Amino acid sequence: MIEKGPEERISSLPAPDGPQRALIVASFVSRVGNGLFNTASALYFTLVVHLPAAQVGVGLTIAGLTGLLAGIPAGNLADRYGPRTVWLTSIALQAVTMAAFVFIRSWATFTLIATLDRLAATAGAAAGGALIARAGGERPAAFRAKLRTFVNLGVVLGTLGAAVAVCVNTRPAYTALILANAASFACAGLIALIAVPDYRPLPRPPDHHGRAVLADRPFVSFVALYSSMGLQYQTVSLLLPIWLSAHTDAPRWTVAAVYAVNSGVCVLLQSRIGSRVETVRQGGRAFRFAGLLFLVSCPLMALTADVPVWIAPVLAVLAVCVHSLGEVWESSAGFALGFGLAPDHAQGQYQGLFGIGFDAGQALAPVILTGAVLGLGHAGWLLLGAFFAAVGSAGPPVAAWAERTRPTSRQTADATRGRPGEAAPLDAD
Repeated sequence: MIEKGPEERISSLPAPDGPQRALIVASFVSRVGNGLFNTASALYFTLVVHLPAAQVGVGLTIAGLTGLLAGIPAGNLADRYGPRTVWLTSIALQAVTMAAFVFIRSWATFTLIATLDRLAATAGAAAGGALIARAGGERPAAFRAKLRTFVNLGVVLGTLGAAVAVCVNTRPAYTALILANAASFACAGLIALIAVPDYRPLPRPPDHHGRAVLADRPFVSFVALYSSMGLQYQTVSLLLPIWLSAHTDAPRWTVAAVYAVNSGVCVLLQSRIGSRVETVRQGGRAFRFAGLLFLVSCPLMALTADVPVWIAPVLAVLAVCVHSLGEVWESSAGFALGFGLAPDHAQGQYQGLFGIGFDAGQALAPVILTGAVLGLGHAGWLLLGAFFAAVGSAGPPVAAWAERTRPTSRQTADATRGRPGEAAPLDAD
């Protein structure tokens, strides 16, 4: 990783195991709640609230696009006033908006609440990234990889719990899921309030401003690459299940097996692989390797339509194993470059842009995958794999470019201190 002077290093601030454990527990609790709600949310809105599916889709799209606006402003607030304060505020807002879903009766109310929820979630992601950077000390990428292991485990457990409510299929059952998710946010916030330090803002150079990240062309380029590679997440969660049901005779349990394998591989390997990908250069290489793994997995997924029924589930599981391994390397690359390229004093701002790019890519993914890839059939899968490989191949050169443009330790220290005799500004915009 790029060396930083002692005046700038996050590690100069205490980063004991206690705050890391607290963040892991808080994130685990909130993601169990997410798993409970997200699994059954579409059924609740359509079968219980009786909103047409098309209206639900439009409302979620509006909410998702509007939510992107909160990323950089929330990150700037986290850099200026401390990440814990902003993160706790966003968590509290999400608890309120989630509970409010119990009372929706119209599309307008649904869209308003969903929009407020996405604004809070985006703000929380930006501030949470800065909080992870501070708690992670010298190794924020390794800590983020460990954190993601427990996040995935929490989602799996929540999904299993939601299956009960889906089977019951009554308003009280779905209401219980929603309120449980709201309570998970409240519990997560309480854990962080008690056990995570209120980190003070780090000194910022005089020329710092609230849109500095937009002028960092190497970082913006990497965000674009990572957002494009983010199509791989919905390749497993959206594209493959549709392909299996429409183009193969594989038994229905194959889709459940695909989800289970994907989650299992990520839980088992994320921390182990993530601890090996911490520098910017390692991140670039990991990004390239992920693209090559996707180049292998996508044709394997396409071949499930060309094999006997009893082979299709086996081939699908094999393909998802390869794809999930690529996902672990890709996310590890994202942690290494996302944290490693961001100045310590502007982690919130940088994580805000990082989250905006990823969310934008996820918003476009369904249209691209179901339109272009499914429309082209086998050729679409091959093109998708080639696309991932091409995007991944850009990882090392972008990482090298970014390293060349980072300030040296002495330059950063001088800029942070300002002119001799002046205190480093803490509130410059």
